[in-house]
Amino acid sequence: MNDFFLHYGLFLAEAITIVLAIGAIIVLVVRMRGQSSEQEKLEVKKLNARYEDMALALKSELLPDNEFKKVLKEAKKHRKETAKHGSSAKKRLFVLNFDGDIKASAVSNLREEVTAVLMVARSDDEVFLRLNSSGGMVHAYGLAASQLARFRTRNIPLTIAVDKVAASGGYMMACVANRILAAPFSILGSIGVIAQLPNFSRVLKKNDIDYEQFTAGEFKRTVTMFGENTDAARAKFREEIEETHRLFKNFVHEFRPSLDIAKVSTGEHWYGTQALDLKLVDQLQTSDDYLLEQSQTADVFEIIYTLRKPWSARLSSLVHDVAGTLRSKVTHNATPDHLI
Repeated sequence: MNDFFLHYGLFLAEAITIVLAIGAIIVLVVRMRGQSSEQEKLEVKKLNARYEDMALALKSELLPDNEFKKVLKEAKKHRKETAKHGSSAKKRLFVLNFDGDIKASAVSNLREEVTAVLMVARSDDEVFLRLNSSGGMVHAYGLAASQLARFRTRNIPLTIAVDKVAASGGYMMACVANRILAAPFSILGSIGVIAQLPNFSRVLKKNDIDYEQFTAGEFKRTVTMFGENTDAARAKFREEIEETHRLFKNFVHEFRPSLDIAKVSTGEHWYGTQALDLKLVDQLQTSDDYLLEQSQTADVFEIIYTLRKPWSARLSSLVHDVAGTLRSKVTHNATPDHLI
């Protein structure tokens, strides 16, 4: 009898497990279908109201009840009038954010935000970008900087604030601004180029492994990870790095002609206070102080674009990225990216 109940209990546990597993699969499939289309969203937040709410929250604790009621009544009246009559005569400040990685992945959202702002911005408005990046791939940060240059082309004032770091590719973006603000201990500069890769030719020879590479074009490949690097290949690669550095310097000097470009393009970085002396920035101020200050006289709107791809596209993109990385590092043996 005990064996019967034991077997029955095990059977019941297995059945429940199978039912739960099937249920979980059904729920997952339903959710995936619900996310089968891309979800594109442009979010607009008015920061003035946020600052007002913060102030009211403090006043509610600091002021006597009768005084706070008066303050609250005035605040509600002001918001009602603003909502009714609008504030079209006010300057508008559009706030964007860029948190950069080595691939400048955030540029995919930045380009949409820039386009959205350009469709409504007036010449008396202003764009404010909170920038945080230590740089990365040349072509990626070149595109990000070009997106910001679209404001300059259309005479829309652009202010960029660096609270933490805008180095190398990050500074390539920052230099496009009409004005650069920096926190005293933020890091700026690093106007230089770097590229590096390991070479496994000795390891391959030691293990009697042949490596063959076929190219058409004298400099289709210069330095390589698996073959022996020649002096000519190294010289050509150094030439490419120097040319990239020259283009970088010219770009910075175009937007900030007052810079002593020879002095600041050594690849060094500086703190905000030092960067001010070198004219890499125009003012020492945090983004928080600037926005709070501007909210007194301008309508401040934060613009955030998001695009959520369907699960199948995200999975495909992940597989593609992994496969591409492996292919470039092992099979294709791509020349290393120049990083700024």
